[in-house]
Amino acid sequence: MKQALRLGLAATAFVSLNAAADFSATPSGTYALDDTHGYVLFSYSHFGFSNPNVGFNRFDTTLDLDSDNPENSTISVTIDAASIDSRVEEFNGHLNGENYFDTANHPEITFTSTSVSATGDNTFDVTGDLTIKGTTKPVTLAATINKAAKHPFKGMPTVGVSATGTLLRSEWGLGNYAPAVGDEVTLHIEVELNKAE
Repeated sequence: MKQALRLGLAATAFVSLNAAADFSATPSGTYALDDTHGYVLFSYSHFGFSNPNVGFNRFDTTLDLDSDNPENSTISVTIDAASIDSRVEEFNGHLNGENYFDTANHPEITFTSTSVSATGDNTFDVTGDLTIKGTTKPVTLAATINKAAKHPFKGMPTVGVSATGTLLRSEWGLGNYAPAVGDEVTLHIEVELNKAE
């Protein structure tokens, strides 16, 4: 079942749509993650008492941008699953274990786009294959481009994306303790991508 991952919601509310849709300062080519400005977090209900935030410390994102026709663009993401960080060492061990991400046998989480379609001036539906713990399912991402412009300090073309979304963890073999611990997971994503030299 396809999951809708809603990209670019409240965090982009104050971004000029016209500026975000203008690719004139971002030529076609390969854009790589600025790992000092990249964040992948997820949250879930912990028995209804709280909504913990857990993240991944190491991941790569590559955007092959066609600035003349963004629908021809592709994006891929590779996450080091063992870099998961709950800020609780013991819990990190559980998350790395076979009942959850089983990182010894499944060291990477990947997403590879298969199609991109425009839904607005700076919004796109991105459909692709998400693989977690050896299970691959198609997902559709609703993506918002925050800004596409020359970076004021680095002087290189840069594309910024904010993201939120939801999925059911049980569909990827991560359903331990669901539904008492929430099956629905909310994603929070922030990335800046710089044109590769």
